[in-house]
Amino acid sequence: RDLWVPLAGDYGQGRINTAYYYGEIYDYPGGGPALAMETVEYNLGVPVQYYLHVNFQGFIELVDLIGGVDIYVEQAINDPLYPDSNYGYDPLYIEAGQHHFDGEMALKYARTRHASNDFDRARRQQQVLLAVLDQITRLDMLPQLATNADEIFATLEDSVSTDLQLDELLA
Repeated sequence: RDLWVPLAGDYGQGRINTAYYYGEIYDYPGGGPALAMETVEYNLGVPVQYYLHVNFQGFIELVDLIGGVDIYVEQAINDPLYPDSNYGYDPLYIEAGQHHFDGEMALKYARTRHASNDFDRARRQQQVLLAVLDQITRLDMLPQLATNADEIFATLEDSVSTDLQLDELLA
């Protein structure tokens, strides 16, 4: 996200994550996702076939609607500089070991930068996504998912955008 690169199109140079922002505010064809995908391919030679964008509040709500997620934290996390929503700090401490996280804590776990690197953060994000998949594919979850189907669908509709088709998502 902090890689300084030439942005695709005629947008000069900037952090790679600004491509999404410029695509949105300048009405780039396909919007922010299209410019971000083109910028990645232009600079790294890696074609990006699809995008999935989830806002933070939607993520929190979805995790809560599925009853939370089970995560094993390999080593304690101490992040006194975890950002709050008002440009301040919300110190975060998570003991090592097995946890059941609600949506807010799952997001914090996925987003924290504590004393590690972006690779560790990406692993935590993947771990959370796999925990969501594990939770929704449990056989005993079917009644809860069915009961909350309308609310889950509405939350997804309001907080997720993608160019993936349903069959591609399921695959």
